[in-house]
Amino acid sequence: MEIRARYLLMGAFSLLLIFGVFAFVYWLEAAGGLGGRNNYKLRFDGPVAGLIKGSAVLFNGVRVGEVTNLTLDSSQPEQVFVTIAITPETPVRSDTKVSIDFQGLAGAPVVALVGGSPSLPLLRPGNADAQLLVAEKDAGVGMTQMARQVLQRLDTVVADNADPLKSTISSINTFAAALARNSNKVDGIVAGLERFTGAGKDQLHVVDLTPAKPDPGPSKIPSSRILILEPTALAKIDSERIRVIGGATRRLDLSQVRWPDILSKVIQTRIVQSFENGGYSGAVPRTMEDVQTDYRLMTNIRSFQIRMDINASAQAEVEFAVKIVDSEGLIVASRILSTGQKVSELNREAAIAALDKADRESLAELVVWTCEVLSQKSP
Repeated sequence: MEIRARYLLMGAFSLLLIFGVFAFVYWLEAAGGLGGRNNYKLRFDGPVAGLIKGSAVLFNGVRVGEVTNLTLDSSQPEQVFVTIAITPETPVRSDTKVSIDFQGLAGAPVVALVGGSPSLPLLRPGNADAQLLVAEKDAGVGMTQMARQVLQRLDTVVADNADPLKSTISSINTFAAALARNSNKVDGIVAGLERFTGAGKDQLHVVDLTPAKPDPGPSKIPSSRILILEPTALAKIDSERIRVIGGATRRLDLSQVRWPDILSKVIQTRIVQSFENGGYSGAVPRTMEDVQTDYRLMTNIRSFQIRMDINASAQAEVEFAVKIVDSEGLIVASRILSTGQKVSELNREAAIAALDKADRESLAELVVWTCEVLSQKSP
């Protein structure tokens, strides 16, 4: 009884295996890659670069079939005929372009079909002449062969122009040797151009202002905080250049002198530093707006320049209009700070020193006045 049952199981398994094989063959014929295909013949006028039976056929990059046969024509040795089997839905027309492409790291060759005019009718099975598609010239040339052809052409170009290339290289060597012999003269020419254009390192001189040290300092240090806004000024004043006005300006040339930044930013930094030098640490620059403050200091630069008179004497002029505004936008106090300082000599150093001294005096007065106002307002 047990032996019979074992035989029955083996027979059932064999029948299921046979049935599965038949089902797979039926699926392969009906729904897989072998059923319902249209055959087309392609003609390549040259090598097909390793194309074999079973190679994929792509239409606009989508796989639609495979190569089924490759034949040669003994009367036309340069021609290769390739038969492909593709799905009936593939829109093949008489102007569809045929070529060989290479895919993957290994560069496996595939037949590539591209496009076609929608106005032309589709090629239908049954007409052998209509199903023949001619590939583009050199469509089957592989990447290795193409690279070899390019190198051959390059070698031909180099060989045909050997004498001009030798002459060019010789001229370059001669020119380089001439530059080496005259390097000192070249350096002199470059330096002259830098001086002419004002681009030389020694042509641009950067100067700075120093913060004030109030003496005597504020009599009382307020407990409130004040936000130091960036000063405002006219465009002719607010720049990196030092302004010289009046008569005989040609006697004092400051065209190559610059502040380290535009004047308003430099003054803002020096105001904060002057408050710190005066013992008041409650002055906060604009870059720390997230810090809670009680007041704001608004400064307008009315004048910051060297004035020349007709007698060729010069004076540094600094004038600020300042306002203290509370948190509600009301003006608490305002004042005009104006300072003049005579320029001792008509040169760059004396002019900058006079401007710096006039600025320090104005900032020292600003620190003392601001602290007195805030101290009166503090509870």
